[in-house]
Amino acid sequence: MPRDYLSVDDLRPEELAHVLDLAAALKADPGSHAGALRGRCIAMIFEKSSTRTRVSFEVGVAQLGGYPLTLSAGDLQLGRGETIEDTGRVLSRYVDAIVLRTFEQERLEVLAGAADVPVVNSLSDFEHPCQALADLLTVREHLGTIQGRTITYLGDGNNVAHSLLLAGAKAGMHVRVATPPGFEPIPQVVERARDIAVGTGGSATVLADAWEASTGADAVYTDVWASMGQEDEADERALVFQPFQVNRGLLGVAAEHAIVLHCLPAHRGKEITDDVIDGPRSVVFDQAENRLHTQKALLLFLFGLA
Repeated sequence: MPRDYLSVDDLRPEELAHVLDLAAALKADPGSHAGALRGRCIAMIFEKSSTRTRVSFEVGVAQLGGYPLTLSAGDLQLGRGETIEDTGRVLSRYVDAIVLRTFEQERLEVLAGAADVPVVNSLSDFEHPCQALADLLTVREHLGTIQGRTITYLGDGNNVAHSLLLAGAKAGMHVRVATPPGFEPIPQVVERARDIAVGTGGSATVLADAWEASTGADAVYTDVWASMGQEDEADERALVFQPFQVNRGLLGVAAEHAIVLHCLPAHRGKEITDDVIDGPRSVVFDQAENRLHTQKALLLFLFGLA
């Protein structure tokens, strides 16, 4: 059976650590696995627009010697009613893995059930597991260790928050998520993160106060307040989420060594201020670069090549 990556929960804690170690090695020596995917084609289907995910996957596959085949829903018969199951069955005859950026998590699960090749979730409304790999690598690079660190996520309890909860718990981190009432992460995800943390020494906490959540934190993380498909809610959300803005004042309660993360794109002046995202604590663009290295490591892992 092919190995899929639909959720952070698809990796055991030791496998997550292995992927991060491999990503760090690939970053230090980009040519170390230059021909590992030679002769392999990776199909990447984007039903949502993308900058970092698309470019990092295309470049990563090419750097490993493979062929990246990028497709939109309009390029496929999906746009004319062909089922996701039949798409998976057909593509499995042509390509060696499928990367899908989509809306419902169920589409990924159905695709993976029908496909005979690895399927990777490059973003769904439920999770963003590839982003979480880059997040953890960035924390490790800048703080030296992951286990026992406190990372605070502020804003909407969305797909990024879900994956961070699961990944942080698997890595033995203390993950705090602070959202306005009504915007919390899905309770089942929080409970799963807490269950994982029992075995790793981490924790998962949901709060309603940004300053409380940020006090003493080693890393402060935010994301857009209105995700793709929620643009009509942007103005209303801006009013509700204003107390969760990452600004210089809020960083004053975090640890002195605290770093700032954002998965991008950033709406400057809303969830994060210019002086913070461009300031000395920001590792946002290192975080964006690390999408490349962690996704290369993930593909090698799924193919059993490293």
